[in-house]
Amino acid sequence: MTIAVAPDRALLQALAERLGEARARTYLLVAPLSDEELHTQHDPLMSPILWDLGHIAHFEELWLTRNLDGPIEFVEMPGMYNPFEHPRSTRGALPLPGLAECRAIMDEIRSRVLARVAATDLDGANPLLRDGYVYRMVLQHEYQHNETILQTLQLKLGAPYSPPVRFDLLSARVALPNGEMVRFPGGVVEIGTDDRSEAYDNERSRHAVEVRPFLIDVNPVTNGDFLRFIAAGGYTSPEHWSEAGRRWVAESGAQAPKYWFPGEGGWTTRVMDRTGPVDPSHPVCHVCWYEAEAFARFAGKRLPTEVEWEAAASWDPATGRKRLFPWGDEPPSPELANVDQLGFGTAPVGAYPRNRSPIGCRGMIGDVWEWTASDFRPWPGFQAFPYQEYSEAFFGDEYKVLRGGSWATRPGAVRNTFRNWDYPIRRQIFSGFRCAHDA
Repeated sequence: MTIAVAPDRALLQALAERLGEARARTYLLVAPLSDEELHTQHDPLMSPILWDLGHIAHFEELWLTRNLDGPIEFVEMPGMYNPFEHPRSTRGALPLPGLAECRAIMDEIRSRVLARVAATDLDGANPLLRDGYVYRMVLQHEYQHNETILQTLQLKLGAPYSPPVRFDLLSARVALPNGEMVRFPGGVVEIGTDDRSEAYDNERSRHAVEVRPFLIDVNPVTNGDFLRFIAAGGYTSPEHWSEAGRRWVAESGAQAPKYWFPGEGGWTTRVMDRTGPVDPSHPVCHVCWYEAEAFARFAGKRLPTEVEWEAAASWDPATGRKRLFPWGDEPPSPELANVDQLGFGTAPVGAYPRNRSPIGCRGMIGDVWEWTASDFRPWPGFQAFPYQEYSEAFFGDEYKVLRGGSWATRPGAVRNTFRNWDYPIRRQIFSGFRCAHDA
């Protein structure tokens, strides 16, 4: 006889399994590292990895135990793992525990969380529990820290990080017409989402926007495109750069994307423990917003706004329907797009044939986050939930929005409405871009 499982109980069981899978991935990524490597602050931009691990655990304890008992007590656990008390540049001086102690803490917190899951109902009166939201929030938090850890590992001092597992990426090569663009016809489109089971507060609310017709690159800008920019003196031609961009070039001394190195035979690049010639068929990665802006000006184009990006990724002009992902509503997987980390690098543009948007743009999810022209600002109807410090504290003109996810993004932390943001000078992130043009 088959015993029916209540819908809430089935959802909680599925979320508990996802929590276990997320933790297994976190442990897998750090498995090759010594305690010394985990303690080391490899760059002032990034935390010691042990801080990330402790923060993952204490965020989980706060939101899946303490804050479920009544009014929200804290939004970040006070103390060593509070990011507002301890900015990244200072975390290397903290008395962080070793890996064994850190794992014991993580496992003890997880055991209490799972015991609570077994006794929890998804109380419709508690917005944190409704539809399992708070569990998905904590899951996405761990997923996002996985990507942050990979940024740190790419910056790692000493011997390069050698992944314990590496999957083969799709490698089919597609003939790429230089600078090919596709037209979005314009009209009223729906941007954002009203989902409250998974989406972050900055993705809400779903709202109608009148979009003028525009052109957008079919493909993200490739290494081959960027090599032409460099060869044409792109970094030394002030006309391509904004005033802030010129200051950044002068201060940084940049001559190419981060992790590119000049040699007698041309440019080489390094991804973790693999070094080789720059492959012109891959999307350019590790460029900052100023580099993206300068290339777009060099190409006679511009960066898309994030509304244009989302329209191109999600809106089907033929049906007037919005997709969850460029290819449809099927969740991301390593078969659909270059996501989920274990390929450890970008793939040739066009290698994932199903990863096409309704108007024909390739690769809008996976491989590289894509810079947009937009500052990070709230959508109409925005309401901070469950805490202001996740999004609202960052709204303004200091941060630029990135869309689409990278090879280092876990599938549960990416969708057409997902909004990432960072300072325009950042290059350690897995960032690239595509260009747009007025129609």
